[in-house]
Amino acid sequence: MQKLKEANLYRSELIPVSGKLVARYNQCLLKLGFTETKLASFTIDGIGWSPEIAEEKNNASYLNNGEANPHCILITPLQKGLPVYNPFHSYDREVMKLVFQKHGDKINNITRDSAICVDFDQNIDVFYDPLDVLRYKDITVKFRLINDLDKAKKEQLALVELFNKDNNFIDETIHQQLLASAKKYGDLRERDLNLEPVSFTTDSFYTKAFGGIYVLRDFILPMLVFESEETYKEAIQDTMHDVLMYHISHPELMEKLRNHSIAEFDLDDKMTMKRYERIKKYVLSELVEEAKHPIKDILDDKMLFKGYLNKLEISARKKVMGVERYLEKMQINKDYKIEDIVDSEVYFALHNPHSSLKPNHQDLIWKLLVNVAPKDILFLYWYDKEEFYKQYKTWDNSMKEWVINTIKNNF
Repeated sequence: MQKLKEANLYRSELIPVSGKLVARYNQCLLKLGFTETKLASFTIDGIGWSPEIAEEKNNASYLNNGEANPHCILITPLQKGLPVYNPFHSYDREVMKLVFQKHGDKINNITRDSAICVDFDQNIDVFYDPLDVLRYKDITVKFRLINDLDKAKKEQLALVELFNKDNNFIDETIHQQLLASAKKYGDLRERDLNLEPVSFTTDSFYTKAFGGIYVLRDFILPMLVFESEETYKEAIQDTMHDVLMYHISHPELMEKLRNHSIAEFDLDDKMTMKRYERIKKYVLSELVEEAKHPIKDILDDKMLFKGYLNKLEISARKKVMGVERYLEKMQINKDYKIEDIVDSEVYFALHNPHSSLKPNHQDLIWKLLVNVAPKDILFLYWYDKEEFYKQYKTWDNSMKEWVINTIKNNF
């Protein structure tokens, strides 16, 4: 991953945590029911997730108490606006934006000397079967302070009130209690430590629960798209819910997305054709064997590209150049169907979210589309970094250079 780090393409916006912040982070972990980290320093994202701690615990979802109970840790106002690098739900970053919009000043104040444990309460204690995800609706974001700082403030105010009552100002016991509280917590009297719960209403979303499920419920009919075949087979046994269900590998899924105005396909669109150039090169890179040139040179040099293309078997050439073949045939006969000529993965990879969708839904559908056919490395990087990093590890150095150059230049 070093090349990605040098290009600022690998978790470049994580912030470092060390010293007292580590102790506060550990207090949050304990308060949330987890075990402490033994690391003396690490980095965190906007939700308080740390890749180093995830590796230490061998659990990428270590901030979850089961799939139905995700949490967040806030230890610095610098987390405001940071990416969420390992979101359990597609709306996690939107929730954090809402939290900082409502409580940004208070978070800034509190994290001077404390930390905040955040619960995303979905009113679901535990999942039992995959269709439980349909129960997601209103999420209540609740806050707890380490050391119960908000309770300490109430106690401190009560002591001050007692001190000012009658002749209690001469009571040395009250003096000592006030001094002990001030020494431990500082002067809390004027600090606003009250973090009211924040409400967030879900619409369509993606969750990692049950191996990954897309919940599309703002269209003609609610639709669930499963990444896990095992989960899909379990879910289709349900006869109680009126919902469409597909596994992500089902070829009929894309047709259904088009029919429901969720996805669309337009070869006349300039952006689509620009994406096709990337997809075509990526497909060739998968098919080339025993290359005598660096793959980056093969993909960037037109003559080398043609040379290696012509060395492929006919079926492989058709897979790479399917769109060109389709456009040529359409000039002769308009009755050709694109799915009969263009490779299905390439065809699916060229789909876009429907232009009528709201921005947050477009992002969700982009993620779905790049998971259906992960052939556009730029959009894969934008919309599913975890899968991108997984694939990146399998490429040779020359391919990695081409990928990095493509992303940085937005080719």
